Amino acid sequence: MSQAPTPDLPQNDETSDQPHPPKVSARTEFSFAQARTLIGDLSKPNPLIYWTDFLVTIVVAHAMLFAMRAMVDERWGESWVWIALPVAYILAVIACMRAVMFIHELVHLPRDGFKGFRIAWNLLCGIPFFIPSFLYYPHVDHHRRKHYGTDHDGEYLELSHRSPWLIVGFILQALVIPFLGIFRFVVLSPICWLIPGARQYVHRHASTMVVDPFYERTDGSPKLMRIVVLQEIGCFVVGMGLIFGHLIMKGVFFNPFWIVAYALGVGILTLNEIRTLGAHRWMNQGGEMSFEEQLLDSVNYPNHAWITELWGPIGTRYHALHHLFPRLPYHSMPEAHRRLAAGLPPESPYHKTTASSLTGEIINLFRRATTRENRKGESHPDSTPVAT
Repeated sequence: MSQAPTPDLPQNDETSDQPHPPKVSARTEFSFAQARTLIGDLSKPNPLIYWTDFLVTIVVAHAMLFAMRAMVDERWGESWVWIALPVAYILAVIACMRAVMFIHELVHLPRDGFKGFRIAWNLLCGIPFFIPSFLYYPHVDHHRRKHYGTDHDGEYLELSHRSPWLIVGFILQALVIPFLGIFRFVVLSPICWLIPGARQYVHRHASTMVVDPFYERTDGSPKLMRIVVLQEIGCFVVGMGLIFGHLIMKGVFFNPFWIVAYALGVGILTLNEIRTLGAHRWMNQGGEMSFEEQLLDSVNYPNHAWITELWGPIGTRYHALHHLFPRLPYHSMPEAHRRLAAGLPPESPYHKTTASSLTGEIINLFRRATTRENRKGESHPDSTPVAT
């Protein structure tokens, strides 16, 4: 099976919070040194927490998948299923979402000490769900100061300056992505194996988890491409089993579990799309942003942990904090935020990153996009002359 070591990350560039802090413009009131002093003892990831959290989560996820499959295959039509199936579905979406979001930690974890965790995550989650870790390696560009919000950042769109319908489409794409995932690993992977010339195009345009559909990934090193092929093989085997397994086992091609699997994929993707919309304010228009501007463009949701942790698990509800300290482990984020909120001066820009509601932030995003769309229309009135 595939192995997923950390990609070759530069150790002293903007992706790291050590040893060189990001450059801050002269007008900013944010003190990076003060922030580092407040949370310096929280930077070490705890392997026991990672392993325990992930294993418990993925066991629950697979248990719910097994339960739903059993209900569909063997108990369909019984009255209790109409109650049990939605409950199992909701639990599966929440558990799968949490397990999947560990992919975000894999990019930022130290190279040493977590090799086994990376392999386990790919075997139990990444490959079975068609999201092997190589798809997320370009995430480091999202944390490079000079790349954030530019064409080099595949995880950014100018949503505050675009049509509000793009926001709607951003969520609705969850209906299509499951099919694209199957196509990528069941169809495109074998094509790349048989026709080497196709590899470069597929790697650049169909091998990255992105927000910007026009993002073009850079070519990979031979070491990276070996990892890609290994993980592709695993996904291909899973895909073939999903498509033909029912035919082999029961002699019938159509598998009712396809509907459940598709619904689960759509549920996870929709939840993640909504989370992503609230992770930033999406105010950039393509140019390079200062560190302070990047910080203010990102959002923290520290309140109501009992609900925010469900849609923003594994530290993703502290997105501004993550951009401030990319290598801060997720289990340290709640305490880090409390210290920064209490220890930084009232005028610090960090306090402006906090939002009380994901729904409110998405509504504000939609209003900004609508307002700019209306202004754009007003600035270009129809000047077609009327015939007389």
